[in-house]
Amino acid sequence: MSFARRKFIVAGGIVLAGAVGGVGWLSSSSSRLARFARQLARDVPRSPTGPRFKPTPRAWPENAITACWVGHATVLIGFYGVNVLIDPVFSTRVGLGFGVGTIGPKRYVAPALGPHELPQIDLLLISHAHMDHLDIPSLRRLPPGTFTVTARETADLCASARLKSVTEIGWGETVRHTTARGEIVIEAFEVKHWGRRWPSNRDRGYNGYILRREGRALLFAGDTGYTANFAGVKRRGPFDLALMPIGAYNPWIRNHCTPEEAVRMADLAGAKKIAPIHHKTFKLSDEPMDEPLERFEQALGGEPDRIAFRHIGESCISL
Repeated sequence: MSFARRKFIVAGGIVLAGAVGGVGWLSSSSSRLARFARQLARDVPRSPTGPRFKPTPRAWPENAITACWVGHATVLIGFYGVNVLIDPVFSTRVGLGFGVGTIGPKRYVAPALGPHELPQIDLLLISHAHMDHLDIPSLRRLPPGTFTVTARETADLCASARLKSVTEIGWGETVRHTTARGEIVIEAFEVKHWGRRWPSNRDRGYNGYILRREGRALLFAGDTGYTANFAGVKRRGPFDLALMPIGAYNPWIRNHCTPEEAVRMADLAGAKKIAPIHHKTFKLSDEPMDEPLERFEQALGGEPDRIAFRHIGESCISL
């Protein structure tokens, strides 16, 4: 890699790391931030490897809950025939976009599904404005009329991605959406994170979500540090599945939970199964790429059957 390109990636890494870690971390840990950015420039795979599994969503049953890990925080859910796409990121890199490309972390594993392989999406769900969750180039590859639910103060970003049917909600608010296959209910709840897209940008919302349909419920935690708020979420269950982030905790511990904390919060919410996401896709932090899943499996040592999936492209079905 040329010196100029490495310097370009370091600069982008500093910007993105500040956005991931938070304003306070950015201002108080410049040496750590620079070290992380230099590591980002060195630790760039030549090209993403293929996912271990290839899902077939068009063959999913319509009388069950099926969830597939597409990569990072992107999950495709078949919820009794209603297709839900969460935080879609298909790009090879996430970060600061220029005419010549994007600077920021590069994917280690390719997405299990591309936009052209998706079924018709009935609901697009976006947790917050950070670039590894709200990726404008990826959103532009979806049909503009896709019904979208997103956090407060993020509709302008969706509009720049040419999405035309966008509803913002905040904590405690609910949206009912009627599809050709029936109604799905979306409720936002409070998590521990932050919402600015850039360290100097305005505050934006950040949500966890509860999805309800056919008397069943799912939980998507978005991005979150550890919070006891999940105990209060339990009364809105029971939850067949909790999608929990388990990566990017070192050193971003204030805004990103550890694998053990993810299990603890899912337990507080009373989730039957837990799907570990937000790891093994982009290098966003200092922990080794394999560490989050290893620690997650250890935290659930006596209950391996509660793990919904372990690898990108893998699916789970709950009848």
